[in-house]
Amino acid sequence: MSLANNGDESTLEEHQDVSIEENPAAHSDDNDSAFSDDAQTVLSTSLRSSIFNHRYENGRTYHAFRDGQYPIPNDEEEQDRLDLLHHLFKMILEGELYIAPLPAQPQRILDVGTGTGIWACEIADKFPEASVTGTDLSPIQPLWVPPNVQFYIDDAESDWLFGDGEKFDFIHGRALCGGIADWPKFYAQAYKNLKPGAWMEMQDHECWINSDDGGMDYAPGCSEWIREVDRASLMFGKRLNIAHQHRQWMIDAGFTNVNGIIRKIPIGPWAKDKKLKEIGRLFRVQMIQSVPSFMLAYYTRILGYSMERTHVTMALVKKEFSDRTLHLYLRWHFVYGQKPA
Repeated sequence: MSLANNGDESTLEEHQDVSIEENPAAHSDDNDSAFSDDAQTVLSTSLRSSIFNHRYENGRTYHAFRDGQYPIPNDEEEQDRLDLLHHLFKMILEGELYIAPLPAQPQRILDVGTGTGIWACEIADKFPEASVTGTDLSPIQPLWVPPNVQFYIDDAESDWLFGDGEKFDFIHGRALCGGIADWPKFYAQAYKNLKPGAWMEMQDHECWINSDDGGMDYAPGCSEWIREVDRASLMFGKRLNIAHQHRQWMIDAGFTNVNGIIRKIPIGPWAKDKKLKEIGRLFRVQMIQSVPSFMLAYYTRILGYSMERTHVTMALVKKEFSDRTLHLYLRWHFVYGQKPA
């Protein structure tokens, strides 16, 4: 079954039953809780030792290349969170890696902000004849990867230096919120580097917690977190809460057939639907992991809060995520568009 919205191109689809389970106490929640390949080793970049000399701050490490451009950690703890986030994206898409109507045999694929490289490796396995490129500020990708994958340490905000003969059939970006200052420039570069008729897809979640039954009135920690981190990201010049804008940016860049889906994803296993219950259980784990990732640098480096103040808020937010009386959720956006043939 296709996940793409085949309706009116002017809107994104947002419909699913995210109703609340009537008797959550009837279900135990005590069990909240890789990719490997024997292919050749590939890390295609002229890496300098300074790239691996990560910034160490507040007990976490951050990228060294273009130091300070992205205030999210890159250490093993963060890599585990990113891999769990990858699993959640696939669960939401019923096991798929994308929803754009790609051709049967794409030849060149680009994964911008590849992170741990897990999406790039899996798309390379899906299309073994394709050449897959992943770019990121941090050299945290695996050494053993499929033979058709190459990783480059690069800044997506800089000029893209792919040649005219290296245009792509598919460009993918995921969870890039907070990493781009000039989104119109980003989309213009993506458009330029696509072949005529090729596709681009952006997958992102909003950085704003919601509740349909007044739950945010009883979540002061979460309310402060989203407000203050959003303020810090604006001060930093790379806003976090931009997922809802991808569609219009894509249209403004010249893409056609812009379409996609929106999904409400519960934080915690409070939904009636069995699949959403499992997704919500894992998403809560990811959200708890994300609290220090999305607070430490924003609160201390940008807003100037003390570590003591920051840790108090982090503890409160984590406690609220574990409160089964709060029915909190985030909206996830999956948007794709085509460069005219």
